[in-house]
Parts: sequence; structure tokens; C-alpha cells
Amino acid sequence: MSQSAERVDEQRPEDVDTSHAVPAPDPSNTPEQEVAIEQEFVDRVYERVDILREEAEGNRDAGYTHLRATVPGAQFERDVFVYRAARRIADLDSQHEGLVFGRLDFDDGRVRHVGRLGVRDEEYRPLLIDWRAPASAPFYRATAVDRQEVARRRVIRSFGRDVEEVSDDLLNEELADKLPVIGDGALMAALGRKRTGRMRDIVATIQSEQDAAIRAPGRGATVITGGPGTGKTVVALHRAAYLLYQDRSRYEAAGILVVGPSAVFMKYIGRVLPSLGEETAALYSLGELYAGVEATRQDRPDVAAVKGGTVMLPILRRLARQTPPGAPSELRITYLGEVLKLDAAELAAVRARVFEKEQRSNLAKTEAGRALLVALWRKVKPMLPEAEPAKFSRDLGSRSEFLTFLDHWWPDLDPADVLGWASDERRLASAGEGHLKHALIGAVAASFQETDFSIPDVALLDELRMILGIKPQQRQGDRIRSYGGVSEVSTTQDRYYDRAERQARDAFYEDYAHVIVDEAQDLSPMQWRMLGRRGRAAGWTIVGDEAQSSWPRPKESADARNRAVPRGRVYEFHLTKNYRNSKEVFEYAAAWAEPRLPVIDLPEAVRETGVAVEERTVAADALLPEVAGAVTEALEAVEGTVGIIAPYKRHAELSTVVHDDRVTLVGPLESKGLEWDAVIAADLDAVAKGHGPGVAYVVLTRATQRLVRIDTGPNGA
Repeated sequence: MSQSAERVDEQRPEDVDTSHAVPAPDPSNTPEQEVAIEQEFVDRVYERVDILREEAEGNRDAGYTHLRATVPGAQFERDVFVYRAARRIADLDSQHEGLVFGRLDFDDGRVRHVGRLGVRDEEYRPLLIDWRAPASAPFYRATAVDRQEVARRRVIRSFGRDVEEVSDDLLNEELADKLPVIGDGALMAALGRKRTGRMRDIVATIQSEQDAAIRAPGRGATVITGGPGTGKTVVALHRAAYLLYQDRSRYEAAGILVVGPSAVFMKYIGRVLPSLGEETAALYSLGELYAGVEATRQDRPDVAAVKGGTVMLPILRRLARQTPPGAPSELRITYLGEVLKLDAAELAAVRARVFEKEQRSNLAKTEAGRALLVALWRKVKPMLPEAEPAKFSRDLGSRSEFLTFLDHWWPDLDPADVLGWASDERRLASAGEGHLKHALIGAVAASFQETDFSIPDVALLDELRMILGIKPQQRQGDRIRSYGGVSEVSTTQDRYYDRAERQARDAFYEDYAHVIVDEAQDLSPMQWRMLGRRGRAAGWTIVGDEAQSSWPRPKESADARNRAVPRGRVYEFHLTKNYRNSKEVFEYAAAWAEPRLPVIDLPEAVRETGVAVEERTVAADALLPEVAGAVTEALEAVEGTVGIIAPYKRHAELSTVVHDDRVTLVGPLESKGLEWDAVIAADLDAVAKGHGPGVAYVVLTRATQRLVRIDTGPNGA
């Protein structure tokens, strides 16, 4: 199948007829009859998908029959043939559930079905429209005020290939006597579904304000704000899928980076893009953006505030200029019978002169050798007036003992080792003089003595990587092969398929076409600097809510963000509806947060459960049995997941109550972006005291149905 045949549904709706024939509507139809009508269409789509899959498998197998091709052009054609076929099979296989989820009936009688990918019938006419195509936009954007010629919007809910129910919105009241209208709408049904521990894609229930943000231009900066539960993360992930669909060659070639606050969060969202048919975006937590490191540990709030601040820049620069531990403190070498010596003070002066010319240590070794020879020449000149400087440099600079000394005195430095020097209070005090309060030196040094890196450490490692200098990599040879001195003909298509694996981009890759940052309000200035290096020429999507911030100095972080994000047009979107929390849960959280937060954005909760928030107070030593009882009650009350959110110091004892796969224990910082059907918030006052009221507000807004708050008091009262 040709590329144009597969993707014509990308054209604008006015350029191509995307409607298809279906039975004429009958307003007297029952819900069962309407389900049967949609089932007939869904069966037709799946039958067509099965045929397409068989064709793709045939194409792939046909390509494999040419494994022995020896002519360069034939080899290339074979590889492209197999690649395209395998890609098509993967696309079709990824849409295993809910392939068809929407239908639009227009004023003029046209019908358009919307789904996870575009499918054409045997005559190459549009049968199913990809949700990202412009022709699908009215499914999300049409309202009673701006109908966009849509008379009825229908959501189709399926399990596997079986249609379970349909739900309609009638937008053209004048056609009420001609169109059957079934159900109460899809959104509330989607919100009522149990949580499974992984975020679902909700392409069928994306609302108008979310859809506008999803379809914003890819260049420039798109800023998406909104209170808890407004679907900011969902929008960000669907935006990645939309950008890949709109300009696949650009965004697959250079890549899309999605960054979240924690490894728990990345696991939670990890299946959304694959379920939308996209496997190429790079997903990293802030603790994984340094190759070889997967940090999950959180620092104490006061230590994290130091490590994340721009105050660390001069400290790291000074640290990188210190003499490495174990470096020789004296150079003694003989030349023409004279013993030449540089003591510790002289070597320190030489080191300082080197950094005046090249500040990046790992790129300064040649300069270091030259500076040593200059210092030695100043020693030898009074002793041997007849000595020639050029000959002296050649003779001494090539001797093995000099080169060995240089290797030990000026070694290649690893950022992890240099950061480890800060575990020595004396070294840290020297590097932090004038920048770091004396009272914090011990706590910060102690944090670097841990056996693993913390999440804030990752940004420091990345900063040191730049401070120390990155040695140029050997350039790879041209991918166009030459045969007998004649280069094989190269086309744009050759370059598209003959490139390195997209998944091979490691954490240091810096040429992304688009960067998506979730929970952006929590990023420290040092983390913004790290992200800025990944997207120097990228478009950006920045998602967050200032009220939920854990960073104590928002202006410092905002300044760092402005420096990290390339200047260009800014598109701003504000989400106003809380789809996660019940009204009971969110009104409780809002009442707690409003007097404690200077700026707060309160969205409107769109549903009620009738279940009030429970408050309990127990003695400190009774917290464990109380939480255990609350977990048991929650497991009986909800079908989905239960989250326990507690201060980190309580995790050791509370881990004993996690005895069911549906139960998760997390710290307050890891709870960001996550949701559970029921939440037990333990010792909220300790969370607010340790991490600030913004993080405690996060804890109170994670529950979709039930929230139990258990506090501790001296007497349990």
C-alpha cells in the first residue's frame, strides 16, 4: 500500500470527503438497535484492518525472500519494504481496544467515524478518520454555541471488538425528531471507570478546551495551566501523539522528549503513547536525565533547596577547579644533571594559570602540560643559560616520567567523582565560601555521602558535565556507501529510512524537536538548565499549576525557565474543569488550601459521589493500625486502586500494610500527577511542614472517589 493511500485522512476536511454510507437514522430506534448499527460498522472496520494486516504481513514476508540481494539498490529497497510493512503491522496491533470510538452526524446528513488510526475501504475511500486528523477536530471542539455543522456527536464504548454502549450529544435541536439520541454523554462514564495504576488515553473524551491545547502549533512555547484534575498530563501526552502525526518526519527524526517528576509517574503514564500508536517519544523522569543514573531518592527539603538553586553554579565551578584527591603534590624531574622541582604552592599556581586559558578541565590537558613546561623552563633557565626553550620542551615533554606525572596531576575527571568531592566538608566549605551558609554545609555534605544519587543530584551531574567539558566524539562515516569509487544514489527517502535507531537516544541527547515538561512548577533552576540543554532549538510544551509547587523560590525558577526556553511565540491555555476529583474531595482540598496558598487556581469539579471526606486523629503510635484499617475499608469500597501517601519517615512502618496489588505506598513528592480511586493521607501536617502547603494540597487532590485523612496527635484527639 502506498504512503499516500494510508494517510490521505491527514488532509484538511474541506479537501477530501471523509464521510461514508451508513443506515439512515431512525428516531424510533432503541439503544439496543443503535448499538447493533454501530457494531455492524465496527465489524466492518475490523474486517478491513484484518485484511490490511494480512497484506502488511505478506509485504514483509515478500521482503524477506530477498535476503540474498547483493546489488546495493536492491538491498535498500528490501530494507525499506520490510521496515514499512513491520511499521504498519505495529500500528495496527497497537490499536487492540476501542479502535472506533466516535461518530459525527452533520446537518447535511454526512457521517464521519473517528478512531485511533485512519482506515480506508477497498476503494481507498476514508472509512475511519484518525483522531489527530483535522477532519476529526469537530468531535472534540463542537459545542451547542459553535456546532461546526455537527448535528449529533456520538461516543462509542467498546471492549475488544464488541460495542457495549453508545452515548449521544444532540447539538442541533432542529433535528431532534430525525436523530435518535441515546445516553448521557461519554465523559462521566469515563470518569467513573476504576483506576488500574496506569494512565489511560482518553481520546474519546477529550473536551474542547483540552483539544485546543493539544492541537496548538509545535513551534514556540505552549503553556498549559490548570488546577488539580484538569487533565494537564493527558493533554501533554496526546499533544505528543498529535505532533508526531502532523509532522512525523520532523518529530521522529529529531525526537520528542517527555519529562516527568519521578520514576513512579513515568511508569504510570508509560503506556499512553504506545496505546495511541506512538512508540518513538523519549520518556525520562528528572532522575534519569543523566546517562547511567536512575535516581529515585529525595533529599531533605532544605538540602534540595540548596542543590536546586543557582547558588550551586559558582560552587560547582570552584569544586571542579580543586586539585583532585590523590594528585601528586610535587613534581621532581632531572634535566641535564639538574634537578627541577615544583612544590605544592607552585603547582597550585600553575593550575590557576591553566584555568585562566581553558576553564573546562577535561579539555585543558594539553594546556596543563604546556603550563608545567613553562614553569619548569623558568627553573632551568638560570641554571643552564645555554638551554634552548624549544629543545627543552621537546625533550622534557616527551619523557615518560613527565607524561605519567601529567596523567596523575591532571586526570580526566568524571562528573560523579567531582560531585563526590563535595561529601568532604572541608572541600565543600572551600567551594561554597561566600555562597553557602555554614549551617547547611554539614547537611549538604552528608547528602553526598549517600551510596546513591538523589533526584536533585542529576542536574548537578549534568552541569558538571558541561563545566568539565565534553570531548568531541569521532565523526561517523557518511551513511552513503561507495562502490568502486561511485557513490550510491541518495534521495530524501533514503535518508528517512537509513538513520540510526530512534530509541538509541540516550539521556545526553540535545537536539530534540520538542520538549514536553509535566509538573513544571516543581522544577528547580538547575533542572531548568539541564532541560534547556536538551531543547536549544526545540518547541516546548510546559504544563503545571503554581499552587502545587514544591520549589520554595518561584521567581528564581521562573527566571531560569525563561533562559532555558528559546524565545518565540507563546501560546497559553488554561484548563478550568476538574475531571479527577469528586466535588466532595475537591471542595475539601480547596477549603484546606485557600488560606494557606497565596495564589491558587480552583477548577470546577464536574461530578459528585455523595461520599464525604473522612477525618481521623489518632495517637502517633496508633497510626499504623488506623491506616491498616482504612486500607481494608477502601479495598472493599472501591473496585480500583488505593494509595497511601505519607511522610518518608513513616514508610518503613507503613510498608507492612501494602499486601494487595491494588495498594501503593508513595511519598508526597512521588504522588504528583498520580491518582487512585481511594487515598489515605497520613500525617498531612507533617507533609505541609516538611514540603510546604503546595505539596500537601497535591496529596489532598489525588483521590477520584474517596479520601481519608488520618492525622496524629498526642492523645489521638
